[in-house]
Amino acid sequence: MGQRFIHVLNGPNLDMLGVREPHIYGSQTLADVQAACARELEGTGIDLIFRQTNAEAEMIGWLHDARVGAFGIIINPAAFSYAGYPVLDALKMCDCPIIEVHISNIHRRDEEWRARSIMTRSVTAILSGMGTDGYALAMRHLLQIDRRNAA
Repeated sequence: MGQRFIHVLNGPNLDMLGVREPHIYGSQTLADVQAACARELEGTGIDLIFRQTNAEAEMIGWLHDARVGAFGIIINPAAFSYAGYPVLDALKMCDCPIIEVHISNIHRRDEEWRARSIMTRSVTAILSGMGTDGYALAMRHLLQIDRRNAA
């Protein structure tokens, strides 16, 4: 069947997770999130590609890499959520389930613009406000989709 991958792609400023506004984003680092994602995949035969970028062009390239044949994509587009139309276009080309994750509840944030993610129109599901647990929950959902499709 070939190697299967879940791509976990993180947008701008998520490299500062654990440092940036811990009262909003918590104290876990992106390395902690990566370790939790890897634990979810233990024994499944599915490999993890975990990345973070502050550059829109790099995110687009990663989405092009995942476009065909990926098991699934979990994306925290961060600030790309609000004006990253090239990222949105790249997401629309992907042929696998895509879960959009936001650590904070973007609908309860003070800045009204945060509640309007343009990515949502091209994803399978969205998890928002579950802290970094949202990543593991997204992994479990992708695995459940696969189990249902196999049945």
